[in-house]
Amino acid sequence: MQNVWREGNQFTLLPEASRFLPAMFEAVHAAQHYILVELYLMESGELAEQVSDTLINAAQRGVDVCLLLDGYGSMGLASEERQRLRQGGVKLRFFNPLGFHSLALNLSRDHRKIVVIDGELAFTGGFGAVDEFLNAWYEIALRIDGPVVADWEQLFRRLWSSRLTRAEKGDDSAGTLPARREPRLHANGLPGRAMSARGYRYQAIRYSLHDRVNRAETRLWLCTPYFVPTFALRRRLVRAARRGIDVRLLLPGAKHDHPGVRFAGQRFYQSLLKAGVRIFEFQPTFIHAKFVLVDDWVSIGSCNFDHWNLHWNLEANQEALDPQLAESVRELFERNFAASQEVDAKAWAARPWGQRAREWIYGLLDGVIMRLK
Repeated sequence: MQNVWREGNQFTLLPEASRFLPAMFEAVHAAQHYILVELYLMESGELAEQVSDTLINAAQRGVDVCLLLDGYGSMGLASEERQRLRQGGVKLRFFNPLGFHSLALNLSRDHRKIVVIDGELAFTGGFGAVDEFLNAWYEIALRIDGPVVADWEQLFRRLWSSRLTRAEKGDDSAGTLPARREPRLHANGLPGRAMSARGYRYQAIRYSLHDRVNRAETRLWLCTPYFVPTFALRRRLVRAARRGIDVRLLLPGAKHDHPGVRFAGQRFYQSLLKAGVRIFEFQPTFIHAKFVLVDDWVSIGSCNFDHWNLHWNLEANQEALDPQLAESVRELFERNFAASQEVDAKAWAARPWGQRAREWIYGLLDGVIMRLK
């Protein structure tokens, strides 16, 4: 895929599970030809059961249903649930199951979130089929309708046929993919492109973000749950703030699924705050969403923009130049800033030594992990 801009698309922001889950289930219920689903996380529980029921119902009414899960992220999906999916007519495959090969290969994960319906409609975001998305985690999704859906489908099809993707032993049901259908072109649609990343060898998402940060004119707002940025991104954020751009980071607060990652990222706060970057820590729940607004350019998807994701994972984001979508994302940011605690630069500079020690320890661990090859 060449990551080209395609005209004629429509985008709909779906903030919070109370909106994006019903929208996705409705689209699956309305499917007539095929459903392609690619997820990193799927663990047995209430939401996984709902997803399984919906996919099985579609398969049993004649829709071709293909489910592609990451081999590590789906380890919590019970064998009984896997068997129920297969017996219900769902084609099930797994990307890169853990094995006795190189550590680097085991660390390479499919972190993308893709849902394609009949080749005409797609969803992406940071969602998964685990119960935390029902109540405990704040997440968003994007509904995509138009020619760029074909690029999302191409990402799925390539990975489904990858040499690292396989069915479970004894499963002969995960066969060929359905014939491709072309999406609609909307006369009043807007430009968008699907951006992908494949570990350190291919980082189009990263380079696209860097380019937008460099060209920002008024605002640069970024939300990420795992803030351990590369030096190149930190430098660009600092430069943007120093030239008068409104640079804000929306990050998790104390409610975090990996507190050590939060501490590792906090070691960069002081230099960013000193440059004029504003940092907001979200208070109500763990914020798992990943979205960026640079002027009227929007990027939403699976990529956390941290160096771990960029080095090891398969990622995918939807980029759009849509003023209405940009306004929806701006309003979303504003609501979340209001529910956050802004980090005060003077107070942070005087933070206690216990906090500084945690930053140093987890920063050291982060550095060791990133040297693994």
